[in-house]
Amino acid sequence: MSNDTKDYAGGWITEKKGTDVPPFLKLAFPVIGLSCIAYIVIYMNGEIGHAERGPLVRQLNAATGASDTFMYIVAALAAAFVVTVLAFTYSKPHGD
Repeated sequence: MSNDTKDYAGGWITEKKGTDVPPFLKLAFPVIGLSCIAYIVIYMNGEIGHAERGPLVRQLNAATGASDTFMYIVAALAAAFVVTVLAFTYSKPHGD
């Protein structure tokens, strides 16, 4: 192996030193992350508006209680993860 490449994960991942994250990944990371956060927030109480499943979901929610606070905490943790990934994605590549 030449000196301009670096191995990760025991040789499963090899990259050239100083390379940047590909542009499609710079776009994919925030889109996927924000989509997951939106899904968590939109469906935090289940699909209560569905014609067939809605009444059952509402009955289950009434019996078990709401978990809105917990789901907002999960969404906040996911948002922190997305911000961290984006910080690493858009930072300059290091040469080690």
